[in-house]
Amino acid sequence: TCVLLLIFFISAPAACTQGVFIEPLRAVTSQRSLAESITRLPCRYQGSVGERVVQVTWYKELRDGTKDQIITAHFSDGYTEFGSYASRMRFESDKPTSNSALLIPNTEESDDGTYTCHISTFPNGNFERRIKLTVWVLPIASLEPLVLVEGQSFRVAASCRAVGRPLPTLSWDTTVPGQTHNRTNEGGSVSSYYSLHPLRSMNGKNLDCLVRHPGLEHPRRITNKLVVHYPPDATISVTTDDWFAGLEEAALTCDFTGFPVPENITWTWKGGALPDGVTASGGRVTFGRALHLDDSGLYQCVVGNGVGVAKADYLMTETVASDSSILVIIIGVSAAAAVLLMAVVVLLLLRHHRRRNKKLVRQLSVKTEEVNNLSRQASFRRLNSVGSDPRAQVHTRPRGGAICVLATCLRH
Repeated sequence: TCVLLLIFFISAPAACTQGVFIEPLRAVTSQRSLAESITRLPCRYQGSVGERVVQVTWYKELRDGTKDQIITAHFSDGYTEFGSYASRMRFESDKPTSNSALLIPNTEESDDGTYTCHISTFPNGNFERRIKLTVWVLPIASLEPLVLVEGQSFRVAASCRAVGRPLPTLSWDTTVPGQTHNRTNEGGSVSSYYSLHPLRSMNGKNLDCLVRHPGLEHPRRITNKLVVHYPPDATISVTTDDWFAGLEEAALTCDFTGFPVPENITWTWKGGALPDGVTASGGRVTFGRALHLDDSGLYQCVVGNGVGVAKADYLMTETVASDSSILVIIIGVSAAAAVLLMAVVVLLLLRHHRRRNKKLVRQLSVKTEEVNNLSRQASFRRLNSVGSDPRAQVHTRPRGGAICVLATCLRH
């Protein structure tokens, strides 16, 4: 045939040379993609000199052996989409006879299958490439924890379920001892169950589900903490063991554990209400006054959390004042008496000095008055002696500050 073509078509000697596929290189290839992602099915044929790609058609092989036509592109008539594939699949290039790759913008699980890229050339005929597409669906997983109660029998603590393609595998990551049971369900899902004997020490411990899948680079972890309810325990702690009459700021505290945390806490004294002046707030009893001798007796706190009830008792005794307390009281009273005595002494001394000062002032006033009377008498005697001497009828200024004119003295 090639010899005849060379004879009659000397102007096209290369027409007998077949072109090659740039991609894919092999006639049958496999490819993997993920659901909800973009999938590209490669197909590119490079014709030889004188060879021309006339038409490109993509098919999908069905399970019964038939084929669905997806899309066709003609070198002059453009392209045509078919059936349910229209708008879902398209050529990658606007020149599909040069680059015939097929794009699936939003891959679905149903797109899994074998696809054929059919190339029609002139004058060399038809060529094909088959691609087996496997669509993986990344797993969707959920974990369902269960509330446990201490003392229950061996039972499921949590279950983990996942769907995906291919089926994922499930495992548990925990330090809590237990057993795992896996099961594959109809509809393409897998479940895993973790069972154990519930203990209060397990409450709050990690029980995580790990989901593994070929489409995941690392296992997907679903975190979970065990919830184990258990009844409370209670004890009473005190601020002192030396109870005595007169003690200030006395208090009792009810310490408790349990899960859920107990919220119902009650106090009793001798089986009844607390003494007057004593108040309870949550887990604490406080004495808002000094301790009395009759405050002794049995104090009890009761706590509950829905799982159980716990009681704690404390017997208050030894309410007689201790020697050390009496010594402190004596020292305090003595100090107060000493301070009071000092205050009285100071007041008496102040009063004594005040009276003495007043007496001295009165005596000084009397002496001053006597001196003034003597001074006036002496002045009158000098005046009388001057009046009988005629030489004294002149202006004189006595030392006492009086002006005497014609034997008459006036105080200046």
